[in-house]
Amino acid sequence: MENQELLQQVIERAKVWLSEIYDENTRKEVQRLLDNEDKSELIDSFYKELEFGTGGLRGIMGVGLNRMNIYTVGAATQGLCNYLKKNFAGLPEIKVAIGHDCRNNSRLFAESSAKIFTANGIRVFLFDDLRPTPELSFAIRELHCQSGIILTASHNPKEYNGYKAYWDDGSQVVAPHDVNIIEEVKKVKAEDIKFDGPDELITILGDEMDRKFLARVKTVSISPDIVEKYKDLRIVYTPIHGTGVKLIPAALRAFGFTNIYNVPEQDVVSGDFPTVVSPNPEEAAAMEMAIKKAVRVNADVVMASDPDADRIGVAVKNDKGEYIIINGNQTALLFIYYIITKMKEAGAMKGNEYIVKTIVTTELIAEIAKQNDVEYFDVYTGFKFIAEVIRELEGKKKYIGGGEESFGFMPADFVRDKDAVSSCALMAEIAAWAKSQGKTLYEMLQDIYLEYGYSKEKMKYVVRKGKSGADEILQIMAKFRSNPPKSLGGSPLETVKDYLSRVEKNLISGEEKTVGQKSTSNVLQFFTQDGTKISIRPSGTEPKIKFYFEVKGQLGSRAQFDEAEQKAETKIDAIMDELGL
Repeated sequence: MENQELLQQVIERAKVWLSEIYDENTRKEVQRLLDNEDKSELIDSFYKELEFGTGGLRGIMGVGLNRMNIYTVGAATQGLCNYLKKNFAGLPEIKVAIGHDCRNNSRLFAESSAKIFTANGIRVFLFDDLRPTPELSFAIRELHCQSGIILTASHNPKEYNGYKAYWDDGSQVVAPHDVNIIEEVKKVKAEDIKFDGPDELITILGDEMDRKFLARVKTVSISPDIVEKYKDLRIVYTPIHGTGVKLIPAALRAFGFTNIYNVPEQDVVSGDFPTVVSPNPEEAAAMEMAIKKAVRVNADVVMASDPDADRIGVAVKNDKGEYIIINGNQTALLFIYYIITKMKEAGAMKGNEYIVKTIVTTELIAEIAKQNDVEYFDVYTGFKFIAEVIRELEGKKKYIGGGEESFGFMPADFVRDKDAVSSCALMAEIAAWAKSQGKTLYEMLQDIYLEYGYSKEKMKYVVRKGKSGADEILQIMAKFRSNPPKSLGGSPLETVKDYLSRVEKNLISGEEKTVGQKSTSNVLQFFTQDGTKISIRPSGTEPKIKFYFEVKGQLGSRAQFDEAEQKAETKIDAIMDELGL
């Protein structure tokens, strides 16, 4: 009965999309779904509205309330317009910047949004073609815009697209604007969307903004003398069909590097991502072609960016001569270690520097900060929270770097989001620095572990699609919340942090206190007495629940690294079994 009621609700919602408000192609596709005997696609398309969350929209492209199309994108843009006009009512002109990635329909969604903004009297700066997310963030600040959007689904599969909204500091929107925009978007009906604004209010952005952006990227370099000495460092880079294709090689050249190898098949800009199943540099298959190229040219470092060029993937040669992908925690470790070490060497530390990491990212970053008297902050997953810290401390303290385990790093605050453009250039510089000491990046990473302590991280996710999957993810969280494990990996559980209730409980003493975050989030963390950390959270952008593991180990020399890795891997596997994964 319950399923029949849901189906009837879905049919009624779908029939609304047969009205003349919607274009002919949309109406035809909705009718096809209604006529299909298998109603699963119809249900998935209409059982709920695609939620404009605190990061914007992300979903599968297609017709329907729960899909990315010109009407769901249009409602988001109209709602954003309505909020901007309320919030900035005193300004003579409201300005927004618009960017997009390589995905199918991204240009259509960007141009449709531009016309909606101008129909609401808002001036638009629209990039002439695809551009990296960090450049959109930079342009908002450079042009003194009040807001901006980028059409991208980041590293999601090709069926997806997305819409991220930014505020006047170049960061994705945070409280109170995020929830206020959501409320405005919820009020918008299809007939309220103003689709046909004047072109006169649209300014096209091109090479001039690229040059300004790259000039700022060049300032990220800490050791130009080392780059000059090792400018022929062998670098392999792939954009995996995305927006990094033009600007990341340009950024590497701006730093001074001359020996950059590309992967021609993956320089082809395509929303179909023809050479990969998933355009995600976190996955080994996405970097396979670049690594094969690295073997042929004996590369010092291999780098990749995802479709909107905010994430960086890095592969390095290990002690056996094999190229391996280092994880996002290790990438962040290399960045933070390099920045702090070189700044200290140069006497550039003034005592007011700080770094930021997310709560699921390795605790070793915090250890590096502590031992070097650098302040650090823990925030929720998402660079908007890193940017929020920067905004609060602007003019008071100096941001020198921040990152998260999911292959994102931001080395400078002229961008307020993950920045693979600056990060790729800086990672090449770190490889040059390692080479100047007779080391590989792999050996440098081992030396960081020797100096600051060894840990190993791993992430596992469970995919649960559709309405039933979303319900199951909530049930999994509820189960761990109500019945946490007594021990993990042979060590008793010591602390539980529940960021939904904002309560941190010490299970040994019974003491409870408030976790150090201003807002709530559906995240659970378990800490054992031996220093193991497990974090559990549903993804905010994909139909997944994610489990993050970090275990500590002993490392006395580089020669013991493989043994330490194996022991840690075995321990993580055992913990996964205990958790039923």
